[in-house]
Amino acid sequence: MSEIEVQLKKGVLGLCVLALLSRGNSYAYEIASRMADAVDMGEGTIYPLMRRMQSEGLVTTYLEESPSGPPRKYYRITETGRSRLTAQVEEWRGFTAAVDGLIDGAVTASSEEPQSQEGETSHEA
Repeated sequence: MSEIEVQLKKGVLGLCVLALLSRGNSYAYEIASRMADAVDMGEGTIYPLMRRMQSEGLVTTYLEESPSGPPRKYYRITETGRSRLTAQVEEWRGFTAAVDGLIDGAVTASSEEPQSQEGETSHEA
């Protein structure tokens, strides 16, 4: 995995968790499984992230009996979490639109336009 991919994933994991929880309450293992399927996130990443989000007031927890085994700790998004989600989605969409604007056509353009050599400058009259 490239360094940029690792950094991008780290930056958006909280956003993805809030988005999942905005659709319904869930327990950590279920969140981790859905994140692993979507963005190849390791299971060990979710627990520290959930603790941090809880300490920031973005999520709350409650216990619910499990049909198999001990009670599960479920996470629920708070109003603060919903506000953060709204703000982060807006920021994400603005960021991705800006990046798309910069990279659109970059591969096509780079194969069509001659590359200037180091030290050379290109001036059109």
